[in-house]
Amino acid sequence: MENQPEPRVDVDLLVRVWGMNAEGRPFFQNASARDISKHGAKLSGIEHPLKPGDVIGAQLGDKKARFRVVWTVGGGDPQKIQAGVQILEGQQCPWEQELIQKQKDSASAAQAAPAGQNKRRFPRHRVHFPIELLPESSASQMRTTATDISGRGCYVETLLPLPLGTTLSITFWMESEKITTSGIVKACDGGVGMGIEFTGLDEPTQERLQRFIETMDAESAASGESASAS
Repeated sequence: MENQPEPRVDVDLLVRVWGMNAEGRPFFQNASARDISKHGAKLSGIEHPLKPGDVIGAQLGDKKARFRVVWTVGGGDPQKIQAGVQILEGQQCPWEQELIQKQKDSASAAQAAPAGQNKRRFPRHRVHFPIELLPESSASQMRTTATDISGRGCYVETLLPLPLGTTLSITFWMESEKITTSGIVKACDGGVGMGIEFTGLDEPTQERLQRFIETMDAESAASGESASAS
């Protein structure tokens, strides 16, 4: 299964976790599952050292599944170990009902909100978008490619994401126009990537960027179809 950005739900679920420790002995413990998605979660409060590639189990209620560890942080303090996990192929997500309920709650809240309070939505598109990032406290510019982008922000896949809250100067091109704006790291997934919000774009520029991205996505899809047909 590919490591790709996907919508995550901010919750705090008490789950039962089990696996094998470094000495090859089984362990069982409670942990917190946060930032859940259909394919994974961030587990906090792990008391046993884990490493990327380890396989562990997680259970919520009477539903359980096996997961592969993608990344870990906080190994110096056993009570603060966090692990990013992805569900193994063929396993059923233990917190699928919680995700469905959160989606229903969000839809109900959106319908109940006054029309003037509903923000314009900018769907993200999976396109390869060249971008340059310059952290405020650094003189080294990072030339990379956003793999998931909208008029409001993007996701950059990298093994070494910048810390949460890092402010950035961001540069990219829309055809022949060079755009420079400010931004901030809003999500940091160790070993996977980071989510960035564009904080300096006015609404008209956001809308132009969104249209530009949608055009790129449509052209990419058309190119793929042509290649398949040939």
